[in-house]
Amino acid sequence: MICDDPESFLAVLPRHGPLAGLDLGTATIGVAVSDGRRTVATPVETIKRKKFGVDAEKLLTLCTAREVAGLVLGLPMNMDGSEGPRCQATRAFARNLERLTDLPIAFWDERLSTVAAERALLEADTSRKRRAEVIDHVAASYILQGMLDRMGHLRNAV
Repeated sequence: MICDDPESFLAVLPRHGPLAGLDLGTATIGVAVSDGRRTVATPVETIKRKKFGVDAEKLLTLCTAREVAGLVLGLPMNMDGSEGPRCQATRAFARNLERLTDLPIAFWDERLSTVAAERALLEADTSRKRRAEVIDHVAASYILQGMLDRMGHLRNAV
């Protein structure tokens, strides 16, 4: 099930259980996973993309192993708020993934998540080589943390 907004996503999720955040790139998929109470996102790994079937199998195996309750895909909006070809590719990935899993799927505006991840890694004095290895799953954690914070706000507003 693909949810259009954080409210509908929160409504279909079980009360507890980790969520996975994805930063979909053309060559890699950054993956982050939250704790079971959905307060903190942690970078996990970067999957080297091959073809959809292989990528989806690896992703869903990881989700099963970590008992993930839902997926948050970063939506690469243009800076003016419009959607370009990368957004269309992300939505197509979600539609294809929806056919393979019952996990609810939501989108989170990922504008500047990679910039924030890069800045954090630079501040941590991470080497250029190491930054290249981890940037995608660190960006995925920024995407997931944004959704977790929004969901926390929604729960507290009730």
